[in-house]
Amino acid sequence: MTSIAIIGAGPQLGLAIARTFGSRGFDVALISRNPDRLDTLVGTLAAEGISAAAFPADVLDRDALTRALKDAAVRFGGIDVLEYSPVGGFDSTVLTTPSTTEPSHVQHEMEFQLYGAIAATQAVLPAMREAGAGTLLYTTGAGSVDPVPQVGNVNTAAAALRNWVINLHKELAGTGIQAAHVAIDVSIGTSVIPGFPTAKPEEISPVYWELHTTHRDEAERVFSG
Repeated sequence: MTSIAIIGAGPQLGLAIARTFGSRGFDVALISRNPDRLDTLVGTLAAEGISAAAFPADVLDRDALTRALKDAAVRFGGIDVLEYSPVGGFDSTVLTTPSTTEPSHVQHEMEFQLYGAIAATQAVLPAMREAGAGTLLYTTGAGSVDPVPQVGNVNTAAAALRNWVINLHKELAGTGIQAAHVAIDVSIGTSVIPGFPTAKPEEISPVYWELHTTHRDEAERVFSG
């Protein structure tokens, strides 16, 4: 059996990725901080014939995140694909322009985006190295590539994650393990910025399958619709 762990499993992109892999025979481990939402998603996938299980954890709690991934590996006999795309909320994220950014504004985002990704990777990479196979996928907004002043602090952390992932891709070359960054340059589902392009989650999720299967030499994909 093969399995994918989706961190930040949300009702839009996370669910679409789960469907893309689950419909191809993957077991799906869903990880986020909201147990009730996870249970709803598991029920939705089960009704579609997809094997899924919930493992509640907050990416800011590194020990809990590691335990969730270890539990998922035990449940499904290993983790073959890791997808990291936690979504912050306006209740916890203060958006700042570059000139008004304080170190604390970046620190929270670094904890959320970069440090969480590193912890998740450390939890699954040793087994992938032993197996000589695996896929590590990480998602940010396209501001990691072309930053936007209104979200300067968020883009800073996203760019750090992007840099780390592309470097990880280089390090893992020839090991059978793929690491890649996905930058999303659209609003998912509905537009939150007038005039900004949108895309349905199911239009984006095939990118992850391609990086896992037919485009394993790519370190990055920018989705712009």
